[in-house]
Amino acid sequence: MERAFKMMIVTLVVLFLMTGCQAMTGATMGENIDDGNITTSVKTKLASDRLVTLSRVGVETNNGVVYLTGEVETAEQRSHIGSLASQVGGVKRVVNNLQVRKN
Repeated sequence: MERAFKMMIVTLVVLFLMTGCQAMTGATMGENIDDGNITTSVKTKLASDRLVTLSRVGVETNNGVVYLTGEVETAEQRSHIGSLASQVGGVKRVVNNLQVRKN
């Protein structure tokens, strides 16, 4: 009986903490995990492409929307990176804020 009571208390505390996390970020824990997976997948796809210099491209995801930031050499490279990001599963939209470096 006492053990069951302790398990119920632990379960309630965990549920409370999960609800608190959602209230702070506006996203559920599952959405945060999905966004993290999408970001990782986009970075992996960019890293495997020989035309992309990953060190100058930032990737963030919020509710399935991928935000690209940083600098690239050409407009073609900017477009190519946006296209690669949109091919990743779970991506709803890509906001391409990459800037073409002026020489």
